[in-house]
Amino acid sequence: MEVLYEDNHIIIVNKASSEIVQGDKTGDVPLSEMVKAYIKEKYAKPGAVFLGVVHRLDRPVSGVVVFARTSKALERLNAMFREGGRIQKTYWAIVRNRPMEPEAELVHYLVRNEQQNKSYAYSSERSGAKRSVLNYRLLGSMDNYHLLEVELKTGRHHQIRCQLAKMGSPIKGDLKYGAERSNPDGSISLHARRIRFEHPVSKVMIDVVAPVPNDRLWHSAEALQGE
Repeated sequence: MEVLYEDNHIIIVNKASSEIVQGDKTGDVPLSEMVKAYIKEKYAKPGAVFLGVVHRLDRPVSGVVVFARTSKALERLNAMFREGGRIQKTYWAIVRNRPMEPEAELVHYLVRNEQQNKSYAYSSERSGAKRSVLNYRLLGSMDNYHLLEVELKTGRHHQIRCQLAKMGSPIKGDLKYGAERSNPDGSISLHARRIRFEHPVSKVMIDVVAPVPNDRLWHSAEALQGE
């Protein structure tokens, strides 16, 4: 766990792809408990530590996760995440298939299958589907892969994974959505790179960037930005 920002009301960390944000049936220690332990030790807090989960990342995804340290911040952040447009989230995705267009807006209608833990994208409205919008642009290309920057406009289950796959560019390592093979560490090559929002209490602008995973391909992708 890497702390990227903290104050009295919020703490932002860089999640590793192996970590889960909240506890699940695996019984693995979740990131939320790691953050609580960090706060308890750093500030010598007696008793239980309050920590509110504001949003989540899929387990195989790395990057920025925001937690609330006070009930006031939790309530306000929950409202901000619900009200689209108040939280700007930028993701980086590594894909094998280069998109036909270097940048575009993708609009699909996503249907979530709970039993399969998977979403399906359709081009037109249908019963139970949620309108899902993202913008992407091609940041650069390596020998066999391409780096996309994705701006989420809505927050749906597996939205980026599902929509990029529908476009014909599944994320590297994402077997569930059409990748040819898994990544050796079980991750998928999707990274929550940056988050920008107005602090729920102080009202100052928070702008946090998460370093990419310590992986040769990710470092090669990041180096494209310096060319």
